[in-house]
Amino acid sequence: MESNFFIKGLIAGFVICAPIGPIGLLCVRRTLMDGRLAGVATVLGASVVDALYCAIAGLGVSYIANFLKNEHTVLRLAGGLILIGIGIKIFLTHPTEKTPEARGHGLLASFGSSLFLMLTNPLAILVFTATFSALGVSGWQDAYISTGELVAGVFVGSALWAPILVATVGTFSPQLTPAQLRLANRISGALLLGFGIVAIGWAFS
Repeated sequence: MESNFFIKGLIAGFVICAPIGPIGLLCVRRTLMDGRLAGVATVLGASVVDALYCAIAGLGVSYIANFLKNEHTVLRLAGGLILIGIGIKIFLTHPTEKTPEARGHGLLASFGSSLFLMLTNPLAILVFTATFSALGVSGWQDAYISTGELVAGVFVGSALWAPILVATVGTFSPQLTPAQLRLANRISGALLLGFGIVAIGWAFS
C-alpha cells in the first residue's frame, strides 16, 4: 500500500468525519453511562458508514448514489424519528449505582444505532466525491489501488476519534456523582431530541 493516498485519506477522514452533532453526543453519553467500549462502538459504527460512502463515491455507482439522494427526505425523517426516540429514552433514564465497566452491555446496539444514523445522511457521498476530485483520484475503475488506499485512510482517520473522545470523557466520568449523571442524561436527551426535530424539519424543507 502506497502511503501517500492512505495518509491523505486518513487526514481527510479525521477532519471531515469528526463525530460532532448527534454521533459525538451519543459517544459522550454512552461512555459516561455504558463504559468506554460502548463509546468506541458508537464511533466505529459511524466510521464504517464513512468508509462505505467514500467507497460508493469512488465506485461512481450512480444508481446507488442517486437512490440515496432521491430518498434523502425519507432517510432524514427516519433519522429524525430515531433521534427523538433515543433522546426521550435517555432523558427518562436514571443512572444506576453500577459502574459502566461493570454493566458492559449494549455494544452491538451502540454500534448499530450510530451506523444507521449515519446511513440517513447520504449527502456525505457528495463530500467524498469532492474529496476524490481535490486529491486527484479518479475512482475505482481507473485507480483501484489509490481509491482503496483512500477509503482505508478515511476509515482509520474517522475511527481515530474513538480513543480520543473516549479517553477524554473517561477521564472525568469517575468523578461524576449520580446527580451529575442524571443531569447529563437530561441535557444529552434534550439535545438529541432537538437534533431529531431539526432533522424532521429539514426533511420537509
